[in-house]
Amino acid sequence: MTDLVPALLGAPPASFQISPAADQRDYGRLRRRVFVDEQGLFDRTDADERDDDPRTVVLLARAPDGTVLGGVRVGPAGAGPDIGWWAGSRLVVDPAVRGARGIGPALVRAACAYAENAGALRFDATVQSRHEPMFRRLGWRAVRRVPVAGRPHVQMRWPIGRIAALTAATKNPLGPLLRDLLPGGTGFVGDDGAPVPGTDLVAACDAILPSMVERDPDWAGWCAVLVNVNDLAAMGAEPVGLLNAIGARDAAFAARILAGLRRGAAAYGIPVLGGHTQLGVPAALSATALGRTAHPVPGGGGRPGDRIRLTADLGGRWRPGHHGRQWDSTTHRSAAELRRLTSFVAAARPTAAKDVSMAGIAGTLGMLAEASGCAAILDVDRVPRPAGATSGDWLTCFPGFAMVTAGDLHAEAPAPAVTARCGELTAGRGVRLRWPDGEFTDAIDAGVTGLGTA
Repeated sequence: MTDLVPALLGAPPASFQISPAADQRDYGRLRRRVFVDEQGLFDRTDADERDDDPRTVVLLARAPDGTVLGGVRVGPAGAGPDIGWWAGSRLVVDPAVRGARGIGPALVRAACAYAENAGALRFDATVQSRHEPMFRRLGWRAVRRVPVAGRPHVQMRWPIGRIAALTAATKNPLGPLLRDLLPGGTGFVGDDGAPVPGTDLVAACDAILPSMVERDPDWAGWCAVLVNVNDLAAMGAEPVGLLNAIGARDAAFAARILAGLRRGAAAYGIPVLGGHTQLGVPAALSATALGRTAHPVPGGGGRPGDRIRLTADLGGRWRPGHHGRQWDSTTHRSAAELRRLTSFVAAARPTAAKDVSMAGIAGTLGMLAEASGCAAILDVDRVPRPAGATSGDWLTCFPGFAMVTAGDLHAEAPAPAVTARCGELTAGRGVRLRWPDGEFTDAIDAGVTGLGTA
């Protein structure tokens, strides 16, 4: 990673690279020279418990000959499980090269990128007050002033917009596009499925991303069943039939899509009633499912004060080729297990429910809150999460089977799912993340879809 600013200004290019350190001894010596000898912040050593945490990563700026010019350390902020709260610290630059090469700002940018790539949703740093202007120029925000070793410091926070960016890309345009259609009907606008007026039928429809169909047709076929059955399950409906539309370049490719669809339909016990197949066209797949319930559970039935719970199957793994985006908790489950999971909402009868979609857990909670005319708080450390997923990935991925519910539950989560209370609905708009130290960070600052209250 090279700082290009001097080159853009016509000056000789900065000659250094930033990478994780395999050997931290030179970094330790530089820290002692600056923080102990030069600045007198510490008496004998600036070492602390984060140096002993194996999760702490040191990023070093090195000259072409390997000389350490500066460094910074990043890692989880606490000693417990990594919940996506990271901190940067001990940013140091050799006094001989300070200022001229932009090493400090480059290290800060590298630390931000590393933390976000590691799944952080909150990234803090406590910096000396004289460095606050530099951090502000780089986009950081001041939180509060604090003393460290008797010297004035400022707690700064890097704004991570991962959740907001996901909802902006997947859901924000829906309001202007669909508002006049009143999708779902009064009381169910923007819901996972639509009650058919005058009947006990619920209809759901989903399209699979064309790129996913092209890259992984069998998985796409399975998911066409999965997402539709989940939509019905979120409304407490029992699936009764599925229709699909397939586009494929040839019969062999269509057969691969249908193989996954057949396996999914058999596993979930939903008959394929019919559909349409078009050959000689780019890959495409959509499906419509029908279910029955006399009392559909709305996605917008929540009220301020309602407890938020996540019920999810944490088994499985990342789908190959979709790491960090799609968690496969379903293909290894038996038909009996899958059907127990999809009957959960019908038995629990919450005041509101939504299955977690491509907007992720936080985005789906935002949709439930928006449809309910509320805001939501999500307790990050209480969200059930697989050991193999970072907090950032888990809150923004498609998790296979996961339901966000509001209000009391009248049935336990069926095995193999787990349920945890992890937030509440409040007055207002948007979604805020609550952290174990009582701090809040904004995940979504307004409605997700723009469709408003259901």
